[in-house]
Amino acid sequence: MKAEIIAVGSELLLGQISNTNARHISAGLAEIGISVHYHTVVGDNADRLGQAIRIAESRSDLLIFTGGLGPTKDDLTKETIARHAGTRLVYDDEALVSIRAWFDRMGREMTENNKKQALILEGSTVLQNHHGMAPGMLLSADGHHYLLLPGPPKEMEPMFTVLAKPLLARLAGFSGPIASRVFRFYGIGEAELEHRMADLLDNQSNPTLAPLASDGEVTIRATAKAATREEAEKLLDGSETEIRKIAGKHLYGYDDETLVSKAASLLIGNGLTISAAESLTAGLFMSELAEQPGISAALAGGMVTYTAQAKQEQLGLPESLLEEKGAVSEETATAMAVAVRGKFGTDFGVGLTGAAGPDPHDGKPGGTVWIAIASGEGIRTRRLLLSGMRNTNRIRAVKAAMHMLINIISETSARSE
Repeated sequence: MKAEIIAVGSELLLGQISNTNARHISAGLAEIGISVHYHTVVGDNADRLGQAIRIAESRSDLLIFTGGLGPTKDDLTKETIARHAGTRLVYDDEALVSIRAWFDRMGREMTENNKKQALILEGSTVLQNHHGMAPGMLLSADGHHYLLLPGPPKEMEPMFTVLAKPLLARLAGFSGPIASRVFRFYGIGEAELEHRMADLLDNQSNPTLAPLASDGEVTIRATAKAATREEAEKLLDGSETEIRKIAGKHLYGYDDETLVSKAASLLIGNGLTISAAESLTAGLFMSELAEQPGISAALAGGMVTYTAQAKQEQLGLPESLLEEKGAVSEETATAMAVAVRGKFGTDFGVGLTGAAGPDPHDGKPGGTVWIAIASGEGIRTRRLLLSGMRNTNRIRAVKAAMHMLINIISETSARSE
């Protein structure tokens, strides 16, 4: 089965929002053996959407639409497909009750145009929206399948994963369980990882392996099909064994884990505390940690010491150190980490200093970063030479610091076992 994803919305063409829905759907379809050959984006215009539908039908079996199911006049996906497929729009009673209940809970009056969201294509399978209002639907007609999903990701993603994906798997002729596992790597590029895994990737069949690069990280999604869930998981275990042999030292987490969530869970799980003194990252390290649930048990506090004066007055760094070694130096990062750890009495103290770029700072080229982590076992430092944009360099510096922290805690735990 060949699929095409058609995102409907002028805001996508204007660059006001990113089309993250297509990425989520494509990854999900790959897991059930459906190939996505095209991504299309079309504005809120019935004629252009109709043209996109006709083109998609000429090359795809499954057409998946996101967006255009709302209450306003420019929400025209259902109407356009109904005319194209020669079917009617009818009200879905369950959806209408759900929409009215939402307005009652909010204490708001439901306007007439909101009823439009309860309209469905006659004869379609309805996918109820448990995270919003407009239901989704799946219609099969004249040799094609039309899947309509809401545009907001918080509504689309659970609807696709929980309701639509099993239906599509059956359409594609696969009824057994599917298991997937995402392996997350740091400190190795996508090209290098693919080079090391060339034999594994070239000979893959079941499980299938799909590499994906993000900023400073790489993921491998392994997907297995089998008669039972247990058999599928065993196939994934086999892939993991091979992947660990190839790049195990760069593997830091699985599935939805991130460097930040992994670092936070290790801190919390081991009863450890942390503080940070930040210069170029200006609080970003602490802000990222603060997004993690339960982090108050680990994050004691910290300081943003952006200038040399702040480093002296807030952290007590000697003026002579800054003059002799410079603000962007291993010695300054170390002194920051030691000082903040002492001030807050934490297990770890993190020092981040550098030239975010693009201009040089303190005689160092943009992208030069020093990270230091102080603990009871001593000091660990790392220098980064980054080439990205200013804010990209700040984000990468934080990720590197999180990875250092993960390694330190993991190594310490392994020695104590």
